Amino acid sequence: MGRPLVSFLSDYGHEDEFVGVCHGVIARRCPDARIIDITHAIPRGDVRLGALVLADALPYMPCGVHLAVVDPGVGALDGRAAVAVRTAERERMLVGPDNGLLMIAAERLGGALEAVEISHSPERLQPVSRTFHGRDIFAPVAAALAAGAPLAEVGAPIDTAELRRLQLPGANVGEDALTAHVLRADRFGNLTLDASGAELESALGTDQRDLVIEVAGKVFAARRAGTFSDVDAGELVVYEDGNRMAAIAVNQGSAAESLGIAPEQQLRVRAA
Repeated sequence: MGRPLVSFLSDYGHEDEFVGVCHGVIARRCPDARIIDITHAIPRGDVRLGALVLADALPYMPCGVHLAVVDPGVGALDGRAAVAVRTAERERMLVGPDNGLLMIAAERLGGALEAVEISHSPERLQPVSRTFHGRDIFAPVAAALAAGAPLAEVGAPIDTAELRRLQLPGANVGEDALTAHVLRADRFGNLTLDASGAELESALGTDQRDLVIEVAGKVFAARRAGTFSDVDAGELVVYEDGNRMAAIAVNQGSAAESLGIAPEQQLRVRAA
């Protein structure tokens, strides 16, 4: 049997001690745990992006406990719950704030089978800081689960139907056209859309062809292709990305800058 795993995503950054302190709390409760840092570069308080990155990453993580902390509502007296969730796929455990951060990932892992509220968990560190639940609630509970504690013993049961889900727009597939929204832009400026690769194929096929991208009244020439180098440097390419989602990039450039578009904005891709 392998070492227990805790993966960790947050908006803590690396300038301060926050990530290291959470590692230390995990190591004290579960010394054998192997910790995989997915990222700590989520923009502060950006629950939506944190949820999308978590959902994209977890299918490639080993089974274990998945800790995520992007928590702009930390400490509010009437704020969000703190939860641990067991998913259907291989009984993974997700731990974090109930603000929408966990549920896109949970749904990709077969849905939430069981959940507990952990604000008053017997595993929490005391006294609990109102501003650092990552250290005092989420990390020790994640470590306890990794060490083998049953979910029912780290919190009080809650109805999984009450867990908060983010409301995201959806794509529309037409004949030789795809209307979609930008989910996220990565550090290269590549844009992930809210259309799957299958929807992209249904609307625009898989063969290389000339396309038009319409954004806020502006029109841009692009090409349907398989990867960046299928088009010339500086050209827009519409393709299926590594997470099997429709995406737009510029070969050796930034699609986000070229199109002047931000997350959640709508665009239309059609045949030229």
